[in-house]
Amino acid sequence: MALAQITRLFGIDVGHRLLKHESKCRHVHGHRYGIEVTVAAEKLDEVGRVLDFSEIKSRVGNWLDDTWDHGFIAQEGDPIIEWLRANEMKHVIYPFPPTAENLVEYLATKALPHVLKGTPCHVTKVVLHETPNCTAEYVVG
Repeated sequence: MALAQITRLFGIDVGHRLLKHESKCRHVHGHRYGIEVTVAAEKLDEVGRVLDFSEIKSRVGNWLDDTWDHGFIAQEGDPIIEWLRANEMKHVIYPFPPTAENLVEYLATKALPHVLKGTPCHVTKVVLHETPNCTAEYVVG
């Protein structure tokens, strides 16, 4: 079955660290993440769209801004969480290491399907650019 798809790009700034990393990524650092969100629909709406780009921008962009942008993504058990809480720093805690691979899978399978609920489209792919040279992607289904 053929599906029409569209992609919207987002940019956010996020800090993290990888506790068990064997090199410099075990230190607190940040990235300017580029996130490509691709959604599909089985048929176009009466205007001829999968979904209006402004709807994706609003829903996904607001979630990214509220949840991740200019915050810190921590793994459960990271001792830095206590400091983040004590200093009222924006942060989220996940049960997995915040690698590009884990974050892109989380976006594609958990966060974005919830964010786009109620629209006629579904997530088919998410690409996360951690640096200009390093990318992780998750293809749904």
